[in-house]
Amino acid sequence: MRNFDDDPTLAELLPPEHQRDLLQMLQSLTGKPFALSEQLRGDAERVEFNLDGVGWLSCAADARLQAPAARLVEFILTYVGKYRLAANLHHDIAEASFAELQRQHAALQESETRYRQLSEQLQVQVAAQVKVIEQTQQELYESARLRAIGQLAAGVAHEINNPIGFISSNLRVAEDYINEIKESIAGDSDFNALIEDFQALLKESASGTQRIASIVADLKTFSNIDQADFIACDINDLLRTSCHLLQAEFNHVLNIELQLGDIEPISGYPAKLSQVFYNVLDNAAKAVEEKGRIRVISRRSVKGQPEVVIEDNGCGIPAVSVARIFDPFFTTRPVGAGTGLGLAVARETMMAHQGEVSIRSREGIGTRVTLKFG
Repeated sequence: MRNFDDDPTLAELLPPEHQRDLLQMLQSLTGKPFALSEQLRGDAERVEFNLDGVGWLSCAADARLQAPAARLVEFILTYVGKYRLAANLHHDIAEASFAELQRQHAALQESETRYRQLSEQLQVQVAAQVKVIEQTQQELYESARLRAIGQLAAGVAHEINNPIGFISSNLRVAEDYINEIKESIAGDSDFNALIEDFQALLKESASGTQRIASIVADLKTFSNIDQADFIACDINDLLRTSCHLLQAEFNHVLNIELQLGDIEPISGYPAKLSQVFYNVLDNAAKAVEEKGRIRVISRRSVKGQPEVVIEDNGCGIPAVSVARIFDPFFTTRPVGAGTGLGLAVARETMMAHQGEVSIRSREGIGTRVTLKFG
């Protein structure tokens, strides 16, 4: 559409079909035929719009009717022009408004895209922070647990070792006294039988003290007391210690088969590695429920690296749970029976030692946990 400031032509003001209608109305009013053209023909009357000639009106039957008819046409064209002016103004305003709406829509889309990107970045950052918090929570839990065990072992070592030493020494002296008494009254058979029973009691007591001393030593090894944080670790010794503690926890009823190979020590944290072995062994013990077998194997992997395999023929893990077995706080045990952090801590500890842990399990058949050190 042309701008309303331009000079319109007759055809733009009155399309041909409207011109025919106008001429027909003039003929109806006057009874004479009229002709309207943009070109001068004979003595036709000039038709103006805004002081510009836009056409010529002629009436061949009566030339006197041309002038008033031309003024009537000019009057009509004036209002047609005003309508055209208003229409063009409305069109231009509508176009400007539409362009502004498009600009605002584009700005809104750009803003929405920017906020969506910011939201995605924020979600990534939140997820990363949540992961850091969860990892920190695991580390704090593990650290608190190890500290508790270390404090327990320190207390046991301090409170029990000295009394056990006194008891062991006194039992040895008591056994010497009994031997002397037995020699001095060799002729009394009844009394000799009593002395022999008493000697047996002393031997059992001495064996018990040795067992207590062994448990204290295992606790010290397990909790890393009197050792540096990062040292050479004998994996086989840590496995033996963890097995001893597990047996003590389950009243020595577990069937644990040790197949420890010749593997070199690794550098690491003994207490944390002991915690890993104990967590995996504890899961195996609870899976077999005193009826099955636990096999502990240490060996070199195909690449020559140390490797530990702990397998059992217990209840196994449901297939739907295997994929989530390393998720923090996920457990297949009843509510309140497990924290769901044992294997999660084990995996983090193995990663800290440049190693990895993997699990293969079939429900009703058993579970195998493989710990590979880098």
